[in-house]
Amino acid sequence: MKSEAVSRIIEYHEATKHHYDRFAKSLGYMDWANQPEPFRTFEGAPAVHLPLLANDPDAAHADLYSRKNNPERPFTVENIAGFLELSMGLSAWKSIPGSRWALRINPSSGNLHPTEAYLALPGSEGIDSGVYHYNPFLHALEKRAETPADLWDKIRGHFGCAGFLAGLTSIYWREAWKYGERAFRYCNHDAGHALACLSISANLFGWKVLYLNAISDRDAESMIGCDRAVCEKNEKEHPDMLCYVFPSSENTEKRDIPPEIVEEFARLEFSGVPNRLSGEYHPWKAIDRAGETSEKPRTAPEVLSLGDGLSLVAETADSRLSAPAIIRQRRSAQGFDGRGAIAGKQFFSMLARTVPKKDEAPFDAEISPARLHLLIFVHNVSGLNPGLYFFSRNREDFETIRPLCRPEFLWRPVRENFPLYLLQEGNYRAEAAKVSCYQDIAGDSAFSLAMIARFKDWLERGAYNYKSLFWESGMIGQILYLEAEAHGLRGTGIGCYFDDTVHRMLGLSDNTFQSLYHFTVGKPLLDRRLKTLPPYYHLEYARGS
Repeated sequence: MKSEAVSRIIEYHEATKHHYDRFAKSLGYMDWANQPEPFRTFEGAPAVHLPLLANDPDAAHADLYSRKNNPERPFTVENIAGFLELSMGLSAWKSIPGSRWALRINPSSGNLHPTEAYLALPGSEGIDSGVYHYNPFLHALEKRAETPADLWDKIRGHFGCAGFLAGLTSIYWREAWKYGERAFRYCNHDAGHALACLSISANLFGWKVLYLNAISDRDAESMIGCDRAVCEKNEKEHPDMLCYVFPSSENTEKRDIPPEIVEEFARLEFSGVPNRLSGEYHPWKAIDRAGETSEKPRTAPEVLSLGDGLSLVAETADSRLSAPAIIRQRRSAQGFDGRGAIAGKQFFSMLARTVPKKDEAPFDAEISPARLHLLIFVHNVSGLNPGLYFFSRNREDFETIRPLCRPEFLWRPVRENFPLYLLQEGNYRAEAAKVSCYQDIAGDSAFSLAMIARFKDWLERGAYNYKSLFWESGMIGQILYLEAEAHGLRGTGIGCYFDDTVHRMLGLSDNTFQSLYHFTVGKPLLDRRLKTLPPYYHLEYARGS
């Protein structure tokens, strides 16, 4: 029997579907006067201004994921600064006459950035032990609380290795301002993007990010101090996840934080007042209910076994770009040249990267086993006929979804020992654009896709899995972003799509599987009107020097 929480989160999901005759509820116009400030800062909290990387880590394309070539670095202020710069920092500024805006390393729906990052650090030369908020505009850590040294002795003793804590939160209003009720979905996409960014950046410094899957949202909130931040109700930060960051050479079986350590964090005195983001607000009760319904309780710790990535490593396409260069130049394309193609080797390599594999970033953060699969509209991939394809990211779900789909589908394997199947041949450019809210970027690309999640079963294990399903979609999206850049292309995440139209296209008649995120990759059309400025050209002014 479904719990009340599961029923409510399914109601939210159904109510926020887009349909041809109606979209999910939003204002329907842009309330520019109340557009949220893009950066949160804690006024009155002392700021530790971080150094920018003098030299990027010497890492190749494959080292984004593989751990074997990335030497372990100490937890110095310089390395922690570099870790943040290559995960949650700025990547560039764009400007046109009369307007300027920042781009960031971590992708976000509409460039609205609901995700905030926090670190709890044991202290080292140049930085005190404490809980900090990361301010990407200043590239600074704002100290919110001081932690005693003996607390870190207990943390090291619990995990069996040295490390620090990293937390992510969401400000739902930032997305709801533009997208209305559907914004809760997008905030969780973005949390997944951010987690992948943290995991991949940490890997370049020889560290590993591990999701602490046993702790509750309330515990995470208490440990980073969000429950003691005095701000407008609509601007509240909601806890997404708390992770432990430690050397890749170490290992830990722990996925929790003991209650007595949580209590010590709860007793800390936090300082700093969060800046106000908007003058006025439109309340979205559906989002508030979804957040409350999907709140994660304390659960039993679970150590995930990710396996061998379906042994898809036989053929990889490497890039001439370094790993940091790929990270820094990631952008969302605004339009595509319909003639742009991707080589078959690159396409297969890109798909293989999306499959979780033991000891490879970002999925060894252990959010979950693979629960999402890819319905792919192949438009222009060398060696593949245009058509509709299905990529299965785990073996178990394949046997479940196939009989639920249209009986006329071919399910023809494209190559041996690779779970990509041709469903139907044909030109699907128009259909791809149509199901993605008539957006040309889905049809003009080399390929586009819908991420199809094993939905009902995971929700019945706990309504809080609703959020983590979207986190997984964001992690897949971040890999597709990076892989597109690595191969001279560009990607774009698509949150606007006609949910049930995608399901009907597959032949799905219930919510066993649901589409959660769309993505498209192709040859970008560049807007020559835009001027690009370096990410931290403003720092001399911002830091008052």
